[in-house]
Amino acid sequence: MDGYHLTRAQLSALPDPETAHARRGAAFTFDGTSFLSLVQVLRSPLTSNTSTIYAPSFSHALKDPVDNDIPILASTRILVFEGNYLSLEQEPWSQAAALMDERWFVEVEFEVAARRLVPRHVKAGIAKDEVEAEKRVWENDLVNGKEIVEKRLPVDEVIVSVEEDSWKEVGA
Repeated sequence: MDGYHLTRAQLSALPDPETAHARRGAAFTFDGTSFLSLVQVLRSPLTSNTSTIYAPSFSHALKDPVDNDIPILASTRILVFEGNYLSLEQEPWSQAAALMDERWFVEVEFEVAARRLVPRHVKAGIAKDEVEAEKRVWENDLVNGKEIVEKRLPVDEVIVSVEEDSWKEVGA
């Protein structure tokens, strides 16, 4: 779903560009309509003329989406979408959710999510250091998370994410 982030140029063209850039990752900073279109195309019946469909990816180096970067072959039978708003009870996300065979939700405590996101933001270049990353986590990411939890559609499975030492990277 990251390929459906609005570009930095699109964020700058919004009525409040400063807020749009600061809140990048919030539902309103995604092109949900284009994501819905992708899901609708993927739900179309396969025919002998069905060809490869391309979805956008996201480049952390460019800090923007890359159009037509993920090929989805006509022979693909199982697709897994991953993203924050896939079960959000808000259009167009709820329309896309209705087209999915199953919806799973990964539940994680906010403190655990914050602890995981801070180093991720620094590593991806989203924040220059841990102080900036922590500010972004609490002022944006967890605000988004609260919206997702409070406005979540019914899901088929809830997976509770927990900390397990056996899964930690060596040297981490």
